Amino acid sequence: MTLLGVLPRDLVVDLARGAIDSARSSILKGGKPDCSNDALAYEVLRQTLRLEKPSLRRVVNASGVIVHTNLGRSPLPESAVAAVEEVARGYSTLEYDCAHMARGSRHDHYERLICMLTGAEAAIAVNNNAAAVMMVLAEFARGHEAVISRGELVEIGGSFRVPDIMALSGARMVEVGTTNKTHLRDYERAVGGGTALFVKVHPSNFRMSGFTESVSVKELRRLADELNGRGLASGVPSAVDAAGAVDARRILVYEDLGSGALTEIKADGLRETTVREALAEGADLVSFSCDKLLGGPQAGIIVGKKSLVDALKQSPYARVLRLDKMSIAALEATLRLYLDDATARERVPTVRMLTETAEQVLPRTQAVRDKLATVLSADDVDLSIEQDTSRAGGGALPMCDIPTYVVRVTFKHGDAQACERHLVAGRDVPVIARISNECILLDGRTILGDSEVTEIAQAFKEYFDRM
Repeated sequence: MTLLGVLPRDLVVDLARGAIDSARSSILKGGKPDCSNDALAYEVLRQTLRLEKPSLRRVVNASGVIVHTNLGRSPLPESAVAAVEEVARGYSTLEYDCAHMARGSRHDHYERLICMLTGAEAAIAVNNNAAAVMMVLAEFARGHEAVISRGELVEIGGSFRVPDIMALSGARMVEVGTTNKTHLRDYERAVGGGTALFVKVHPSNFRMSGFTESVSVKELRRLADELNGRGLASGVPSAVDAAGAVDARRILVYEDLGSGALTEIKADGLRETTVREALAEGADLVSFSCDKLLGGPQAGIIVGKKSLVDALKQSPYARVLRLDKMSIAALEATLRLYLDDATARERVPTVRMLTETAEQVLPRTQAVRDKLATVLSADDVDLSIEQDTSRAGGGALPMCDIPTYVVRVTFKHGDAQACERHLVAGRDVPVIARISNECILLDGRTILGDSEVTEIAQAFKEYFDRM
């Protein structure tokens, strides 16, 4: 078989030129690449196979990190997967109102559900929570001051830095307090004629302990109401009241909640604030991620007062950052599961994994061990079940120990590093595990069903068959 029989001639020529250019560049840098015809042809073949194999593909997560950012964060519930498939196959009611036989709004598919689940007056969903943060700051604090504690100027995965988002939005950041302690009086002293927002930011993937103090949303609400009553706030052009009149004497309280818990989730004695609780404390606006603790697709939701959310819907950012039909379908289906708390805990994979006990994980871990025992020789490995620790991941419940059970694979032949290389780099479906003391650990908490148990066993069998 020749490549010209599989790929267009122009593409094969481009790949060949690329291989030659790469070899030439290596030579100019002092390298000694193999420039034989066979070597160059092999490189073209390798590049061709890379084009043929999908780069974005399914993996088995046996690492015990539940909201694994590198692995796509939260797996979707089955009903959400079905909803995505349904709307992806053809046309849909994305912006069509069947009841009125007229143009509709894509917000309608999820807004009522979000309001029912959080107690908010209105909601809007955008591409992710970073987009939501920038949208709020740009709409309500551009050219004005946004007051934030120094202890909340966080950086999270992907180099998302709060100060950078502030600068991009056009808001003037005013830092108050110290890294470990911020008092209510710090916010009050920072208020001037240009103050538009008090901002609270979720600590994400770090937590301070010891000699620390922070100010709650409830305290900021009281301070904002007092200052607004005294007429000390600046004009915020987009902050409109229910009658549509510009409210020029109001400081808003905004919380970036980050993790997006809709139901109580706790671990190791700590718990995440729910969206409903944040609103009940008095925040005008709250934003949060949908693919972390909520367990849905990538999206960022902003909830709060209807006048403010309506202003966001009219912003140019609303179109720039809007969700596509597949994300909306997955979000709507996931939210429907939360109408019954018990259903959400059972059918939303992320919530189930975060809330189930170690004893509930144990049968899944035993199934992994038993399956491995059927395909591997006792001369090659020892298999044991041990207690260990899972992690929430995704910037939520940082450093919380979640008790779990793992399969420890101890090698008599081969080694853990070489096996891990095969599990990850040598397969169409990678298996992501952990290495500890020259052993591979497989955490039953994040393994999703019998098909993944079979995939893990097949991966290990392949490694030993090739030795």
